[in-house]
Amino acid sequence: MLKHPFLQKLAAFEGSSPCLIYDEKICTYAALLAQVEEKIALLRQMSGARVIAIVGDHDPSSVAMLLACAELSLVAVPLMCGDSDLQSKLKEAGADALYGEGGLKTVECGDYPTLLANLNSPALVLFSSGSTGRPKAMVHDLNALLASYLNKKPKFMHILLFLLFDHIGGLNTLFNALSMGACGVGLSDRKNIERLAQSIEKYHIALLPASPSFLNLFLLSEVGEKYNLSSLKVITYGTEKMPEALLSRLKNAFPRVKFHQTFGTSEVGIIQTKNYGSYIKLEGVEYKIVGNELFLKTKTQSLGYLNDDNAAFGEDGFFATGDLVECVQREDGEYLKILGRSKEWINVGGEKLLPFEVEGVLLELEGVRDCLVYGESNALTGQSVSAKLVVEEGLAALSNLELKNLVRKHCQGRLARYKIPSKVIKVENLELSARFKKAIQ
Repeated sequence: MLKHPFLQKLAAFEGSSPCLIYDEKICTYAALLAQVEEKIALLRQMSGARVIAIVGDHDPSSVAMLLACAELSLVAVPLMCGDSDLQSKLKEAGADALYGEGGLKTVECGDYPTLLANLNSPALVLFSSGSTGRPKAMVHDLNALLASYLNKKPKFMHILLFLLFDHIGGLNTLFNALSMGACGVGLSDRKNIERLAQSIEKYHIALLPASPSFLNLFLLSEVGEKYNLSSLKVITYGTEKMPEALLSRLKNAFPRVKFHQTFGTSEVGIIQTKNYGSYIKLEGVEYKIVGNELFLKTKTQSLGYLNDDNAAFGEDGFFATGDLVECVQREDGEYLKILGRSKEWINVGGEKLLPFEVEGVLLELEGVRDCLVYGESNALTGQSVSAKLVVEEGLAALSNLELKNLVRKHCQGRLARYKIPSKVIKVENLELSARFKKAIQ
């Protein structure tokens, strides 16, 4: 009999009810729990294995192995198939077993990191995206994380498992779905917008969690004209700044859908939020704001990094998120607007700006479908503002110089002079990172 409270909660749901659909293969709650039992038996055969790397996705086999690790108080390290940093991540986590398509096998990665060696409860190791350097490996208490879902009320619906299996947002969606007795729908090819729209129509998906960058691609693909997406009730977004012009276009395209901004980090977990326009109220957590930067303390907070200095976790227990915010007071409390990351500052001759300030104005220019603003080195001013634009047919006929002049004219009176892009490049599309954020190439 399974003893973990989260697994007992799953066992209380109707066994014949679907819990996961991955690449159109359906798995019921009874079948998933049977797979968990199989994985437990498999892990017990590998005596001494403590840190289990799981290379997979939101498929039943990988999810069952993750839950088996919780039952046996092991350390789970979820990783995506095709991860180019796989070997280094196995070493950073001190993995001694690897589960994937080839089954369960031992790996030699040396001694356990000190933080893991001292743990007696199930744990989860997650890696940051590594967009600004080496991916950071952080440790979560898996019991504490799963406990936050135990009070979820049963509600059957189909939820798209869009965010990644190795990402706190993806695991949050998975655990939410399972804890409600709902059904998570996963796709191995997440960037295939056509298949995603087909799945929404076929399975009557009600909840779609995604990044603003992907939602923009979803909107521009015009799949709403080919498929029946009327089942969508809620679209949640986070992981990066949502331009107000884009949110307005999305609301016009999906007038019956509720749009909800989420917030969280790999270090502190996903936080319950209440929305007010572009502002959010953080609920059930402690926070403070120092120099416009947000510091958080949560019950689901990481225990620390395995491969980096833990200075971001203050002695008072608050984690420095690096997110810059502005505040507004309402009758029911304080609301925050996430402005961007402190590392995104562009410094033009001592004057600072954040990319979102410029991107919001550029997206108001007719014919601009998408944009990315970033800083480049400049011998005179330290940095200058550059922009990549995805444009419609009318603007596509312009040269980069002509487009730059049009952009500068549009920005005059809307932006301070130092914020106006000095370099404008037309591109066919903007590259998205593995976590579906805009990436500078």
